[in-house]
Amino acid sequence: MAPSFDHLRDADVDEDDYDEDEVDISDLREKYEVQLEQGYDTFIVVDGLPEVTEEQKPKLVKFLLKKLNQVGKTREDLVYMPMGEDGKSLRFAFVEYSSPAEAAAAVRQLDMVPLDKRHTLRVNKMSDIDRYGREGRVDDNYVPPKIDEFAEKEHLRSFLADPSGRGRDQFAMYRGDAVGVFWNNEKDTPENIVDRQHWTESFVQWSPLGTYLVSVHQQGVQLWGGASWSRQKRFAHPFVNMLDFSPSEKYVVTWSNRPISIPDEGHPQLSVDEDGKNYVIWEVETGKPLRSFANLDVPATADGAVKAAPKFPWPAFKWSADESYVARLTQGQSISVYELPRMNLLDKTTVKIDGVMDFEWAPASPQREGVKQYEQLFCFWTPEIGSNPAKVGLMSIPSKEIVRTLNLFSVSDAKLHWQSDATYLSVKVDRHSKSKKSQATTLEIFRIKEKGVPVEVVDTIKDTVINFAWEPKGDRFVIITTTEPTGPTAVTPKTSVSFFCPEKAKGTAVGNFKHMRTLDKKNSNAIYWSPRGRFVVVATVANQQSSDLDFFDLDFEGEKPESDKDLTANLQLMNTADHYGVTDIQWDPSGRFVATWASVWKHTMENGYHIYDFRGEQLREEPVEKFRQWLWRPRPATLLTKDEQKSIRKNLREYSKAFEQEDAERGATADLAVVEARRRMLDEWLAWRASVDEEVEEERLDLGLPKDPVEGLVETPNDGEEQVIEEIVEEVLEENEEIVP
Repeated sequence: MAPSFDHLRDADVDEDDYDEDEVDISDLREKYEVQLEQGYDTFIVVDGLPEVTEEQKPKLVKFLLKKLNQVGKTREDLVYMPMGEDGKSLRFAFVEYSSPAEAAAAVRQLDMVPLDKRHTLRVNKMSDIDRYGREGRVDDNYVPPKIDEFAEKEHLRSFLADPSGRGRDQFAMYRGDAVGVFWNNEKDTPENIVDRQHWTESFVQWSPLGTYLVSVHQQGVQLWGGASWSRQKRFAHPFVNMLDFSPSEKYVVTWSNRPISIPDEGHPQLSVDEDGKNYVIWEVETGKPLRSFANLDVPATADGAVKAAPKFPWPAFKWSADESYVARLTQGQSISVYELPRMNLLDKTTVKIDGVMDFEWAPASPQREGVKQYEQLFCFWTPEIGSNPAKVGLMSIPSKEIVRTLNLFSVSDAKLHWQSDATYLSVKVDRHSKSKKSQATTLEIFRIKEKGVPVEVVDTIKDTVINFAWEPKGDRFVIITTTEPTGPTAVTPKTSVSFFCPEKAKGTAVGNFKHMRTLDKKNSNAIYWSPRGRFVVVATVANQQSSDLDFFDLDFEGEKPESDKDLTANLQLMNTADHYGVTDIQWDPSGRFVATWASVWKHTMENGYHIYDFRGEQLREEPVEKFRQWLWRPRPATLLTKDEQKSIRKNLREYSKAFEQEDAERGATADLAVVEARRRMLDEWLAWRASVDEEVEEERLDLGLPKDPVEGLVETPNDGEEQVIEEIVEEVLEENEEIVP
């Protein structure tokens, strides 16, 4: 309905003194005229409703309102459901909300939501439908859709079937302007699969299960895969700086430091709702944006002054293990938990936690003793505020119940480290003395799956822990400590590497964590566990003074020291290597090989890569100019059951015989190939020599010269008889010396 102009009648004028033809009120009409596109912003169209009669319609409207009022405010008289000539509804309805923001939220949160077991809602903006109709995008005449012939798609996980039968892994290399994907051939030159110039403008990244290779461009992000390496998906978020996938590749979040700007003519994937935003959360399968967010504003102090910007957190959005939720931290205030795929705020409210500094989701769905209902866990910590102690808490989602808290005192900082199976949570607590001149670290280990979530304190550490890492799918960990001040330094600080493991316990129980061994006088600053556990590389990276790589085995099969008899580990240093200028280290998904590389992004000296086996033996070294990235291609989780995996480990020696035979045959084949290549080269040379002799002989005949260039230079007897020359050669076969008395 157009607005009334009755308020103009209150002006101090007489309407009879003016003729409408003589008065120009175009400026007023322009000011107060309702723009249809804007006027429809509070309306939505709900499709997919069940077919009902006039008598059944009120009941359906009331049922529908329960859904509609979850995202905004509307009433029964604001829902218009058209009826057909046969007295039955047309299965859609027009709904008016109190604001455009509520209408936009309804489209975002109610589209594709089940109304009942047989009906799914499809929700669109009224303004979008009107605009598409006016722009000629919707034809008034129905045209049956054209159904394309079935075309078989490429298998996106064909890389799991190695054509050589050796179970090799793939990796991507970004060097210069080229990006290539290769098969790992251990000591031999990698086998190239695909190599393209200018494949990316920024960096490349694998999706968590290895399905896609991601390239980043000014126009957006592209996903590549299949045997032909064709483009599978595209997310048109301009100038992306970072991206992060959910654990099972269902969703991806992209971030750009430049706010999104939607042009007047529209955008192929984004809407005006994304204008000015920095983050976009996408659904990978459909390529559609689920929701967008702006960067968090820097909070101001009480006097209005702007605080210093906090360190940029990445990932800014963190996924639950089963991808049912994604959460975002507003540091010092709250944690916002959103339900996927609707991206609606859980219970329509944030989780208020005063002073919260950080949080982490459990990397696996927990199975706490005595808890049968569904839950996902995340942990968080808050610093000391006034007289209140610092706290570490565990919260269950969706109930938002605090299942465990721990008070801490004299805390400078805390770091949260989940074990990969969510069996343990280690909180690395840096504590300061009363004078704050000295600092030490304690480890507070939460036993998640035990009744009441008991906490074990590892307080045997006397120095500051600068790095901590759990064994994947295991219960051991490694720490690096130092007595020197932490932070960037010109000289590598002296560090110590310590190994911890649980004591042996009866049955399936796990004993208390005990210190196993410490290696002093090191420069190490990084820990890299094999994805299969057991083996670990402790290294010094991104340092020009030291570049050591130490390869350890925590289940060494040799004799165990007497002092370690009661521990669940047998530590052995297998090898020490050195890669000058190493900046990055990564294990392959099988845990058989380790790649180390020196990236030009961090320095320009001796760029290239090394490949080692799990024992630390160097297999290959290749310097590469302008080397940027090396990325092993991840693999999805195994399809074997735990019992089948145990059976394989139990009979590994039998399997290894077949593998060793294959390796020997491959080595013999390689030697035979070298011999055959040399014989082929010799045959080629002899054939070339024979062809040259024939050419020379023909040239001599053409010139009237004898075939043999030596002929006529040696004098022979005139009678033409052959002259026999005898030569006597004496050879001593045996010689004995005898003394005669």
